[in-house]
Amino acid sequence: MPEDPRLKATRYRLERDARAAGEEPEEERATDAAASAAPRTPNALDRAAYVETAIQQAIRRGEFDDLPGYGKPLEGLGDHHDPDWWIRRKIQSEKLTGLGPPALMLRVEHAEMEERLDALTREGDVREYLEDFNRRVIEARRQLLGGPPVVTPTRDVDEEVAAWRERREARAAASAEAEQAEEDARRRQRWWRRDAT
Repeated sequence: MPEDPRLKATRYRLERDARAAGEEPEEERATDAAASAAPRTPNALDRAAYVETAIQQAIRRGEFDDLPGYGKPLEGLGDHHDPDWWIRRKIQSEKLTGLGPPALMLRVEHAEMEERLDALTREGDVREYLEDFNRRVIEARRQLLGGPPVVTPTRDVDEEVAAWRERREARAAASAEAEQAEEDARRRQRWWRRDAT
């Protein structure tokens, strides 16, 4: 393993200074030699230099030549400067939820309220979800954490439950109509097969 050039430079300076000041005692020279010969722990600069050297060698070998997207601009950067573009992309690609200031998370939840409620099957669950949502909105309004203001309104639990019930009944009626139409089509198909034979 080749010797580190910084160690050589340090030894050279020490020897030069020793010659200028007069010869140093043998035991100090032995201590200096032992200290310079002992392996040292690499620091951040050493690691960065090693990584950069490995990358440059891989580029020379052509290991990065056939990567997807080679020579193309990064997608989704847009025209304006956004220092957090990579965080936004990671959140979108990983479909992460629950990240962000409470004001924004509550706005998103408010916009998706009907879909979230329609996924629930019991009225008790709907009421519990709405009460929890209202509690979180009020709690976010009280906190002074900074960030965007909380402008999300609370929801009337009884009105939302009634609307959920109406949507559920409408879906059930539409489903029953679809099943009836499918059954009628099967009957006609059976009747047609009987007459054809």
